[in-house]
Parts: sequence; C-alpha cells; structure tokens
Amino acid sequence: MTNTPWLGDACSLVEEFRAGRRSPREEMQATLEAVKNSKLNAVSFVDEEGALERASRANISLPFGGIPMGVKELDNVTGWPATEASVPFADRKATYTSTMVTRLIERGGATHFGLTTASEFGGVNVTRTVLNGVTRNPWNLERTPGGSSGGGAAGVAGGLFALGTGGDGGGSIRIPAGFNGLVGLKSTYGRIPRGPHAEYGNLTVTIGGMTRSVRDTARWFDICNGHDTTDPLSLPKVSGWESGLGSTPVAGLRVAIVPDWGGAVVSPAMWNVLLEAADHLVTSAKLRRVDGVNTELPRMGAAWSISGMIEIVSALGDMWPACADDLTPEMRMGLQLTEGRYNASERAKIEARRTALNMRMAEIFQQVDLVITASNPDVAFIAEGPLPNTFGGIKAGAGNNGLLTFPCNLHGNPGISVPAGTVDGLPVGLQIIGPHFSEQVLLELAHVLERERPWPLTAPAAPI
Repeated sequence: MTNTPWLGDACSLVEEFRAGRRSPREEMQATLEAVKNSKLNAVSFVDEEGALERASRANISLPFGGIPMGVKELDNVTGWPATEASVPFADRKATYTSTMVTRLIERGGATHFGLTTASEFGGVNVTRTVLNGVTRNPWNLERTPGGSSGGGAAGVAGGLFALGTGGDGGGSIRIPAGFNGLVGLKSTYGRIPRGPHAEYGNLTVTIGGMTRSVRDTARWFDICNGHDTTDPLSLPKVSGWESGLGSTPVAGLRVAIVPDWGGAVVSPAMWNVLLEAADHLVTSAKLRRVDGVNTELPRMGAAWSISGMIEIVSALGDMWPACADDLTPEMRMGLQLTEGRYNASERAKIEARRTALNMRMAEIFQQVDLVITASNPDVAFIAEGPLPNTFGGIKAGAGNNGLLTFPCNLHGNPGISVPAGTVDGLPVGLQIIGPHFSEQVLLELAHVLERERPWPLTAPAAPI
C-alpha cells in the first residue's frame, strides 16, 4: 500500500507504475489523503469518487498514465465548479473541459482529481481570496506560494501531487515556480490552445504546467502543444520536446545577464545567488556573455492592468459594482481605479505602448539570443499579503512585483523559471528568456542546470 504520495517527478512515477512497484489507484488514495490532511489550502474542490474510478482504469502506457493531476480553478472541467476563484461565481459549473486538460487526460493519461486554488480572476501574484482563504508555501507556511497558479505550485512542491495545470498572463506560472522551487515555462503565445471558447482579451495569457523537473515540462508540451480549431491563434504542433533534451544546440548563443529587467528592483541578496547560477550556466553551456546591451523597456504595467480589468468587468456584468465587497482587495481596487478609463484614447495609448515594447524586444534580440534575469524581485512574501513594497531592504512600490515577468506576456515570447538556490531557506528562481519559438533552447539550458546543480523536487518537509 502506498501511504504517501510520490515525491519524485511525474516521469519517474510513470516508470514506477509500469514496473509494478506502485499503482495509480493507491497513488490516488495517497494523494487524496494528503490533500485532506494538508496545511497548504492548495485544493478548493475534490472529486474523490470520480478520481478513484479514473485511477482504477488508468492507462499507464500513456506518457503521464495514472499521474494525479490538480487542475487550476481558472481552467474548466465539465461539471466541476467554474468559480474564477470569486464569490460571485461560487455556484457556477463548467459546461466544457478545456483543450489542454482534455489532451492531458486523453493523450497523456493523467488522472484529474480536483481543482487547485488560484488568485481571483488570475489577477494578482498572491493566492488569497474571499472564496477560498489563504494558500501557503510548503517551504514556509507563513509565506505565499505566489499566484495566480499558487495552489498548483504549492501542491506540487508540497508533495501532494506531481502535476498541476497553470496559466501565465503576467507571470502566473513563472512567479509561483520561482517561489516554490519548481520548473515553470511560459511558452510562446498560442503554443498550447486555450479553447474551446477561447477569449483573447489583451493577448497575454499562455497556459502550461507546474512541474518538478525539466523533463516533466518537456513531456507536458509534447502532449499539449499544437493547433486546435477552437483557438484560431494557436500554433502548429512541434514534436520532440522531451527527446530533444541533451541534444539541442546552445553553445555560442549570446546572452545578456540583467538584474533590472523590466525596470524591476531585485533583492541584492537574491541577485547574488542568481548571478552565481547564471555565471555557472554561461560557462557550462558555453554561452557567450554580452555586456553593455541596452535592455531598457517601456513601462507597461498600467496598460496590462487596465486592459485586463476590462475582461473582469465584462465577466461580472450586472453584478458589478454591487459585488465589490465580495472581491479581494486587489481586484476591488483595480476595478475601481480603472473604471471609465478604457476608451478610444486609452486603447490607442495601450496599443502604442505595446508597439514600442515589441520594437524594443526585437532590438534586444537582435543583439543577444537570450536574457537571464530573476523570476521574482525577492523571495516569497507573507501569505496573507498585501503585495510587498520593499525588496531586500530597497523600497520600490507594489508595482515592482510583476515587472520581471510582464514583458514576455505582452511581447508573447517564452521565458522559463528554474530553481537556482535559496535565500533565508526559501527558493529563488532564475528566469531565462528567449525570442519567440525558442522554448526548446530554454528547456535545454534548464536541463543543463538541473543535471549539474540538481534541486530538491519538493519542499524539505513534504508532504505538507
């Protein structure tokens, strides 16, 4: 009998299933028991009966056959709650299953058991909502796992389950990956379809997974990437993500190492750890460091926020503003501050700023092939919030929290967060950024770090 969930990566758990040393049903029972006893508040809904039934008939010949998988509560599974982590939608049920989840189940063989907590509407990088309460970081229960994919990250790093879905519209995969010591790839826009019923909004959101290893992430994209007609902006399928690990050419690529990417202020103590890891990667992968590159970018935080809030206002419809007191402080304040600001003039300003950002990113990637920076400006902050305004002793304002990740979302290019050490006992993530369609290069570099400087796959006390 499996008493505790598997603490290795998902790929190795499939190998255990195939060797007969563990079974999917016993693994699911262990996951359900761990979730029930967990202090993390990482899971908001559990379909226990359905999960055990699905685990009993799992096809372990599939890439993720039998692996327990948490589904972010901003994703859809037919018949499950579709709350957007928001009280006004507490009783709403999903009428369809998202394309990514369907592919993970049907092509991958993963066994979905429940929904993982997220920040309300995915709009802030702390997972604390009126609907679900506070989600906690398994490395330190007083700290946040980040957001918006905070529950998935906490559950995977906390040893409850090996896979969790995520989405990244402003850093919501990379931020929690960095805070929890996980691998988090924000792919090129459209790499994994967002259908059915895809709504494009401000064209920043990509979807993917919270995983413990590079090969788990590569296998995830082997399963999930590829065009789907319900999402016309999704990209054609690319194969060989996992099989290419260890053989993708990277030697000689030009790299800029940037402590203030996006104008962010980064904790000096954390940057010291990240710079050492970056220097090691440059040497080990035979990259060519290029100094003196102008990496200054236009500030886009307000444009991202205003355009994103329009989607939330539309979703709430006639319930706003009467539902204001039911929303988390950040969402309520954001909606109030941006109310009435989205007009023809503002739309033109947003598009002009996006164009300026696109031009600057193109100029940067003409001079270098990669940018290495931090995933977060500091280690994980207090779980209850609010967003911090001091980073390693330096005051910078709450808007500093997303500056490192926004640019990739607005430009649509990929970035990956890879564990690179700890500060004060908390993980820090190294962010490697490339031009559009360079995900396999980013995975290769992450693989080099993983091979030479292996990280703990779960928090030290897992399962928590």
